[in-house]
Amino acid sequence: HEVPSVGADMSTTAATMPYVLSRRGSMTGAGYGFIAVLVLVVLEGAIRKWAFGSITLPLILLRDAIAAYVIVLALVSGALRRQKGVTLLLVVWSCVVVAWGLLQVVGSENSPTVLLIGLRFWLLYIWFAVAATAAMNEADYRAAIMVAIWTLILMAPLAVLQYLSPPGARINNQLEGDAEGVFQVVEGVVRTTGTFSFTLGYATYLALVAPLALAAVGARKRTQMQVFFGLLALGCFVIASVVSGSRTALIYSGIMLGVFFVGRFWLARGRAKGQALVAVIFGVVLVAVLLFAFSGAVETASTRFQQASEAESFWGRILTIFIGESYVYNKVTWLGFGLGAGSNLAGFVRTGKNVSDFALAEVEAGRILLEGGLIGYLFTALKVVVVAFGVTKSLRLAYRTRSIYPVLLWLTVSLALLTWPAIGQLTAHGLLGLMLAFGLLVFKFPDFELFPARGSSP
Repeated sequence: HEVPSVGADMSTTAATMPYVLSRRGSMTGAGYGFIAVLVLVVLEGAIRKWAFGSITLPLILLRDAIAAYVIVLALVSGALRRQKGVTLLLVVWSCVVVAWGLLQVVGSENSPTVLLIGLRFWLLYIWFAVAATAAMNEADYRAAIMVAIWTLILMAPLAVLQYLSPPGARINNQLEGDAEGVFQVVEGVVRTTGTFSFTLGYATYLALVAPLALAAVGARKRTQMQVFFGLLALGCFVIASVVSGSRTALIYSGIMLGVFFVGRFWLARGRAKGQALVAVIFGVVLVAVLLFAFSGAVETASTRFQQASEAESFWGRILTIFIGESYVYNKVTWLGFGLGAGSNLAGFVRTGKNVSDFALAEVEAGRILLEGGLIGYLFTALKVVVVAFGVTKSLRLAYRTRSIYPVLLWLTVSLALLTWPAIGQLTAHGLLGLMLAFGLLVFKFPDFELFPARGSSP
């Protein structure tokens, strides 16, 4: 039988392809490329901060080359051609962005070099996400999820070690760094970064792996090892979040757990409802035990929230994250300051030094408008349309499959599209491409099983 249509090209389903072809057991080049990008995004920060501090550009070029390879592979194999609607939309959008960028070079002070950087941030990983979705098969999808979960399982002990170590410890410092430059939750307790070079990368990474880890928890299990793996994924996610010291990570992790537990019970039917209730109670108890075991980290996080509330309004901060700083709207021009002008990579190219702040605006919503001008408003509108489509489709799919997993994915995709600093920060940009692909793949393989029955097509 054929893949059921989800009603729109953004689902990237090839309705004319026999379903058996998309379920073949061997991985494809697109799958290997996707996983390579995922591993590079997770490890490149560790390489820069603990081994080779001057390797930033080679690592980024390698990652971009692999992303471009996946796009070319999808074009050559015909996978993108089968998705005519979304491919045409991306081609039109790309032409508009390039034309606007060239107009900015002529009409403003933006340079061709910064424009190239801007085109990378505005286009490359959107193409990568769609191309990977079109070209990957179910074996690729399953392997990518498993690799992402294993990175979390390995990341959690590292984060705990960083949390327990003093700010001056080698594990908490970059090459040529010192304790004064390490972000701290409270005096003497670091904000963990895992393998990432900055706290932002770790917080966005936790958001990406949240729905994937919870997918392992909620998936149908057939062996004791699969049960243990699901519990391990849940435990590592909770621990990695608790010791993060990031308000964003803590709040979002709590929201994801809440939606998962409520959705797991609510979507169950018949006898499965009783089983779901038992699973939810066990999961809540496990989370409570872990929070008790890391009560010191919970207390530290509580202190951090209290201090932050005294310095700024919580709801004011949330509003700023989603719509941008208030001063941005007074600075926006119809042409914009130039694509790429607000990115850290542009700052690195200009100065030859790693830059950890943004030249135009801290928040993504404001940076898009300042860089793009009128096209920035269009970009924002397109994001909102994609979010509305994805959330609506994920709710319908959740009702059909009785799984909360699609909703969890699209909650994260929505957060990523609207708030992650993807046109300015290198790690967040790569993570957004990966997250968008995971969100689209759930529509391509609506009946996906993380642990398929032995002997069945993967």
